[in-house]
Amino acid sequence: MDVTLVSIITKLKKISVKDKSTNDTLYLTTQDVDNVVRRSKGYKQLCIETTLIIVQTSSGILGAWYLETATSTSLKQLHAIMENDSSIPDGNQSLSISFASPVEALQVAAPTAVMIDRIITPIWYAIGLIGNPICTKIWLDRKMRKNNSSAIYLGSIAIVHLSFICLHIWVELLFAYNVSTYNFTIGCEIFNILYMTPQCAAPLLILGFTVERYIAICHPFTKEKYCTVKRAVKVVAFLLAIAFCFSSVQAYIWTFRPSLPRGCDIRSTATDFNLVWTWLSETLIFGVVPFSVLIFNILVIKEIKKISLNNTLVGGCKEHGSGSNQTSTITLLSVSFYLICTLLPATLVYAIQPLISQGSLNIPPHLWPTDPVWSRYLIYYTIRKFVEEICLSNYACYIFIYYITSAYFREECKRMFLEPFLNREPRQKTDGMRITSFTTNCTVVDSAGKTTIIKD
Repeated sequence: MDVTLVSIITKLKKISVKDKSTNDTLYLTTQDVDNVVRRSKGYKQLCIETTLIIVQTSSGILGAWYLETATSTSLKQLHAIMENDSSIPDGNQSLSISFASPVEALQVAAPTAVMIDRIITPIWYAIGLIGNPICTKIWLDRKMRKNNSSAIYLGSIAIVHLSFICLHIWVELLFAYNVSTYNFTIGCEIFNILYMTPQCAAPLLILGFTVERYIAICHPFTKEKYCTVKRAVKVVAFLLAIAFCFSSVQAYIWTFRPSLPRGCDIRSTATDFNLVWTWLSETLIFGVVPFSVLIFNILVIKEIKKISLNNTLVGGCKEHGSGSNQTSTITLLSVSFYLICTLLPATLVYAIQPLISQGSLNIPPHLWPTDPVWSRYLIYYTIRKFVEEICLSNYACYIFIYYITSAYFREECKRMFLEPFLNREPRQKTDGMRITSFTTNCTVVDSAGKTTIIKD
């Protein structure tokens, strides 16, 4: 509700704001208000929303404080901004009205969303910061990566996931706790490049792993040519370069605005470009890539069923070796479907975001749930936060997939954690997911009683 500022006076170290319509007086306690009061005398309007006082200029929000909890520090910050911001209007102009700081407003209007963000996210951090280094060490072990091209992809995915979680912590501090991190000059541009790179790289690497398994299963005669460690390293480097190129566009899109609460904002000259680029990149990286992974997985499953059926018809086949081909294929299918289940919902949620508008910014945060437009947005925001947490699990929980689907990974985990406590020599490692050979012997008996052993 807008009120006319009748007077701002210094009395017993308090700022007194009097509402002309109700004759009520609100006090903002502080220990150092003289300069702020002297600087504020020219302002014609303030926005008093129950216990919130909000000051904003054309360049952004200057401050938003709860009257009963405001401190001298907040007032000093407001004064510093007023003294240094050339965009402050003169005394004959009115200040525009807007909402409080996002974190404070959401704590009032959408406490469930804030709770989801602050409780579940640290759990994924703990799992990812522990699990991804373990996955990296196991898959990129010298003996493992020497003969196993799949290990190159899995180890690279673990590194990318770990990088994303480390960067996501900075985002979480800023958006969930209002702690300044990367919101400074040049920081917005550089950070958004780094932040988007692992997000683009993860699905691309899984696509590369999927294509490699598709070749090994559906085109076994070309496996020795395409499914090699050297080629896997080149493919990983190429996919990372593509991800970086896609992400480098963020330097043009983002800029730093010191007048805004969070600092980083879309560049005014890149508004239309950002809309087009976001749809393009979201469609390609987070739509087409997962869909392609799904198609290749379907082809792999069909080929596996075909092989199983043929083996049954020829009189029984016995697999020889470690069964590593089956192991890596099961791991692939598990990782791929987990990616699809976590990524596609997030893509859908972000795709419909432009269709969900916010309500009037003049409405106090505690009344947002009762406003039809704000209520719709808050429901969407809460659902989006829940989906974001599901998506974030994709960067933390692969260790569980590997432990369940790979006997080699289980053995290495046991060796890594149990051997230091056992007074015995480390046992020799085994290549539990080696994919360089996969032979099947089939015994066929024809009508004449002749026995033939076929090696595939």
